[in-house]
Amino acid sequence: MPVSYDAVLADMVSAAREAGALTLEYFGRFRDLEIRVKGPADFLSEADMESEALIRERLLGKYPEWSFTGEEFAAIEGADTRYRWLVDPIDGTTNFINGMHYTISIALRCGGETVCGALYNPVADEMFTAIRGEGAYLNGRRLSVSRQADPRFFAVGTGLPTSNLALYPGAYERLDRIRNPIGAVRVVGSSANSCAHVACGRLSGYFEESGLLDWAVGVLLVQEAGGIVTDWWGRGPEFYEKTGAVIVANPACHAYLLEKLKDAPRKDPR
Repeated sequence: MPVSYDAVLADMVSAAREAGALTLEYFGRFRDLEIRVKGPADFLSEADMESEALIRERLLGKYPEWSFTGEEFAAIEGADTRYRWLVDPIDGTTNFINGMHYTISIALRCGGETVCGALYNPVADEMFTAIRGEGAYLNGRRLSVSRQADPRFFAVGTGLPTSNLALYPGAYERLDRIRNPIGAVRVVGSSANSCAHVACGRLSGYFEESGLLDWAVGVLLVQEAGGIVTDWWGRGPEFYEKTGAVIVANPACHAYLLEKLKDAPRKDPR
């Protein structure tokens, strides 16, 4: 029986809103949260785990044969290997534990491709949604990337690298080359939300080394809003989904970032 992605997306939105309500209860008392450190600049809160557990229960309750990969718990391998949920229960945990905006990211993959996704910012009550081939939306309003083509007015998102990242050498020199002629660099603090900002035109582009779990929904949003997604050297998903070195941007900003990043140490899938 064919899968109705409209119905699936409605279930994703419902789960994301539930997780949003749960995490907002913790967010309201962020100064009192118990935090554990997973690695350099990588934190885990009780809210992360409860959010993922809730989403997993809701989605696998409706689609028990599908697989599930989340940020906090071991993956679940379902009987139907075509479909897999990718869930980041709080993207931007450092933001979250400091009282700043974060997102809840739920993507559905089919055959190695993201086919639909829901990305929720509970603080702003912004629900971004997309089904492949059907456009990207924010609270029901169709999105398109910025048409800005003048680098002087680009706003570019990124993250600040830490020493455990493979592309760290020379990162700040590259950032300085990017920053000098453009309007602004912004650190949103959430890979998924950064992509969403590109999709709705708040950012001209975004680049970072991150992970598929973080931006699977965000990449789909940008593509469906008319943006371009490649790795830092212009290559497609067979590269950026494995290495994490991604550019998402409107066409003009993508060309600009590609030119500025092409000399970075090339990262290839192992």
